[in-house]
Amino acid sequence: MSVYVMVNGIPGNMAKIVAETCVARGLFLVPFSLTGEQIVENESEVCGKTIRLLKPSNREAYIAKVLVEYPGLICVDFTHPTAVNENAEFYVKHHIPFVMGTTGGDRVSLLKLVKEANHPSVIAPNMAKQIVAFQAMIDWLSKTFPTAFDGYKLSIVESHQKTKADTSGTAKAVAKSFEDMGLDFDESKIEKVRVESEQIERMHVPEEYLSGHAFHTYSLDSADGTVHFEFRHNVCGRKIYAEGSVDAVNFLAEQIKKGHAHPFDMMDVLRSGSMR
Repeated sequence: MSVYVMVNGIPGNMAKIVAETCVARGLFLVPFSLTGEQIVENESEVCGKTIRLLKPSNREAYIAKVLVEYPGLICVDFTHPTAVNENAEFYVKHHIPFVMGTTGGDRVSLLKLVKEANHPSVIAPNMAKQIVAFQAMIDWLSKTFPTAFDGYKLSIVESHQKTKADTSGTAKAVAKSFEDMGLDFDESKIEKVRVESEQIERMHVPEEYLSGHAFHTYSLDSADGTVHFEFRHNVCGRKIYAEGSVDAVNFLAEQIKKGHAHPFDMMDVLRSGSMR
């Protein structure tokens, strides 16, 4: 039986790409999507299917019917940072397993909510498996060789499309690993680049990907400036995140089937070997 998936955030670009990837990977796309109150449309077309857009003002009236018609559905959230916590509370209230691809929001409250409810979910600052592996590498470094960069200075620059409202969740997570090594750094020091001319000239983002990219540079310099380390991961487009999100859906569906219904992250998905 195919997994029912409700992709929330349509008509947003990321949500549409995730929905298309779900269909391409053989999942059943539920014809409903949570969206913002400010969205004018009530419907959107995705993969030849009409998707009814449910807003905060009317979603409670529809959700019971949706859950009856599509039992066991899993939500994938690619909405807006301001909706993260409210949407998570909605999922927990209605016992809907979910994959949180949206970054931002109050992440401490989000994790507290799902842990206290022991709610089946996959929450991570990044859904791209190769970048998840990079994060795991830096995390391992921080735990295994915590003094390796003693005395070094860290700088982080990230560039995303100008419509991205929040600082990169991936950059924050990697920064935390470096902080664990004793470097004097906090997420407020992460530099966001959102001006397109600067993205092209400084970050070298191809012009055709200005509307969808994720360029990150982590620089480490010795106190006297004679030694420089640099880590980069640059992504053009959004496909890598959509593929990882579908991997997360399949992983979560399998865990629920096995009776392991509790919060997970993308590290768990990666370790499971179930990513394509």
